[in-house]
Amino acid sequence: MNKVGETYSRPWGNYKVLAIEDNYQVKSITVNSKQRLSLQKHFKRKEHWFVVHGTFKVQVGEDIHELSSGQAVDIPIDTIHRMANETETSAMLIEIQIGSYLGEDDIVRLEDDYGRN
Repeated sequence: MNKVGETYSRPWGNYKVLAIEDNYQVKSITVNSKQRLSLQKHFKRKEHWFVVHGTFKVQVGEDIHELSSGQAVDIPIDTIHRMANETETSAMLIEIQIGSYLGEDDIVRLEDDYGRN
C-alpha cells in the first residue's frame, strides 16, 4: 500500500503520494522526457488528471488530447487510458483517484514499453 509523502520510482519517471484516504488518493506524477506510461484501465477507480508543468499527449478511450499546464481530463472507470511526454523536458500532473479500491494491483496493462504485466 502506498504511503503519504513517499516517492516511488518507475521506468517512465516517478510519483509521490500527496494524500490517501479510504476512497481517494492524490499523486503528483512526473514523466521523464520521451517516456510514456502503459496503456491501461482500472475496474474500481476513476481518475482526474490536472497538468501543472509541461505538455502531455493523453489517450482516453479512442480519443487523443494534448494537454498543457492548467488543462485537465477525466478518465472513467473501465476506460483505456495513457499519458505520454513526447517533449524534451519532464512534465508533471496531479492525479486524483476516486473509487472503492485504490491499490496498484487494479491496473490492467494492455500495452507496456517496459515489459510489465
